[in-house]
Amino acid sequence: MKKTQPYTHPITLYNQKIKEEGIVVFDDVRGLPTIGEPYISPDYVICIGHRGRIDLMYDDMPDYSEAHTVGVIFPNHRLVKQSKTDDYLATLIIVDASVLNDPMLQIIKRMRYRYEPHPCVKLDKHEYKMIVNVVDGMREIVRLNMPDRRMLLSRLLEFLLRLLSFYRKNKLEETPVEKRVSEQFQNDLVQHFRQHHDVAFYAEKACLSTKHFSDVVKQETGHTATYWIHSHIVAEAKMLLHLRHDLNMQTIADMLGFNEQASFSRYFHRETGMSPTEFREGN
Repeated sequence: MKKTQPYTHPITLYNQKIKEEGIVVFDDVRGLPTIGEPYISPDYVICIGHRGRIDLMYDDMPDYSEAHTVGVIFPNHRLVKQSKTDDYLATLIIVDASVLNDPMLQIIKRMRYRYEPHPCVKLDKHEYKMIVNVVDGMREIVRLNMPDRRMLLSRLLEFLLRLLSFYRKNKLEETPVEKRVSEQFQNDLVQHFRQHHDVAFYAEKACLSTKHFSDVVKQETGHTATYWIHSHIVAEAKMLLHLRHDLNMQTIADMLGFNEQASFSRYFHRETGMSPTEFREGN
């Protein structure tokens, strides 16, 4: 009688591949990389559930993955399996932290406040199919070993994350009332962060005092409202510096709501440790 080979998780098998390639798609995933103990990922993990179900403890909160769910798991969170059906099957996209140096993938940082407290979102059949189609494109890039493969994978990953964020935004009404302050804050930020850098503006839109608004955002997301405002401004600045070499520093400063180029340069240096010119020349 032929013995069944024990299941070895692809992350365990191809840990070095993740570091070398930056973005790796793993299919036929049937559980966590560790058995009987917590798993803490050093990388960003996007988990697409195809069938079955696995119930987890995510830090100290219950979570799950099942058919038509997508979870975005940030590094250094503790996952512990509670139960799993035998037919559980998922695809994982593993993103090495070094990939976040790509200015086009700053969206991952902007997604943090939504997904870090609550990593999983349930999709309808159409949404799930669209996400799977994008992942198929990533597989094809790898299969063909296309030139500029890493850049192309980054662009498709960016599209996948933007698509997923759009689907999740449309489920705002399904969000419990006590979680809607940070959801609406993110929507307001996307529209207004270039012109408004102050917490008071967003608190007023939420019809809350600045202190109460700040307390609620910190409670719901784990980070302050100021942190999220800075994250949006820096991410947009990096993208403009990287892609728009036709724009001079004063124009970028104007686009991001800074009255003077010098104030933009000081701000960027304070947040990133380098000047805008140094960042542009390095990218």
